[in-house]
Amino acid sequence: MNKKIILMTIAAFAVVSIFGAACGKAYAKEYKIGYVDLARVFDEYKKTKESEKTLEEKGKAKDAERKKMVDELRRLKDEQAILSEKAKAEKQAIIDTKIKNLQEFDKSARDEIVKQRNDLLNNIMKEIEGVVTTYAKETGYDIILNSRTILYGADQFDLTNDILSRLNK
Repeated sequence: MNKKIILMTIAAFAVVSIFGAACGKAYAKEYKIGYVDLARVFDEYKKTKESEKTLEEKGKAKDAERKKMVDELRRLKDEQAILSEKAKAEKQAIIDTKIKNLQEFDKSARDEIVKQRNDLLNNIMKEIEGVVTTYAKETGYDIILNSRTILYGADQFDLTNDILSRLNK
């Protein structure tokens, strides 16, 4: 009985030693790690700047359209001031309709700009992520982190400039 226990103990020790050595080799691999300042990449990417300019132009066009509507409302209110009571009431109905139209225009314009901005931002982020992934594969990086997720990273691991140069080619 004692011989069985001793043999089983030796066998168990051998198995543990073999698996321990195998596990030790798995932990011995060195990983190539870097990080990217995604906020800076996003801000300095030429497509981001182009998109912002396009959205700004659309916003200015919407503002001009809105200004016309506001000017018309002011004109109607000025006209209303010199009318009789009955005519004032009729004019007020027109003004109320115009105000409602202006409010609807404001909401739809704001929603449209926000949707376009979100779509553009999502597309830009997908492009950035694609470039980072391609860069990692081509240069042998195992892990590339967003700089916001790390507390400290030495400058030698900062890949931001490399990613920016690839994006802005």
